[in-house]
Amino acid sequence: MKAIKITYWVTTAIVGIMMTYSAYAYLTQPAMAQAFQHLGYPDYFRQELAFMKLAGVVLLLTPLKSQIKEWGYAGFTIVFISAFIAHSASGDPVSVRIMPLIFLVLLAVSYYTYHKLKKAI
Repeated sequence: MKAIKITYWVTTAIVGIMMTYSAYAYLTQPAMAQAFQHLGYPDYFRQELAFMKLAGVVLLLTPLKSQIKEWGYAGFTIVFISAFIAHSASGDPVSVRIMPLIFLVLLAVSYYTYHKLKKAI
């Protein structure tokens, strides 16, 4: 049980930290505005996505017994799959396309261990 708890917190923390940094970068770095333009998205979507990522991090960090956590997992799943599709469609290098899939795997491990912990409680 201890290994599951550690795995849950490590994977959830990695996703949470990266999504928080990503939201911060979306709002403060001009290169991110150019990246969204490269992908063909309007500028307001960058800002909207930044705030939704912050909301998703809050949802992921809610207590284990909360049902609202599922919304965070669903939202990030959609974000990661959409990011992979957008980067693939725009012809970005494989190194850029693979990152959303890596985070999707981390999110899946977090989700799996979350349900293991929830069942044990």
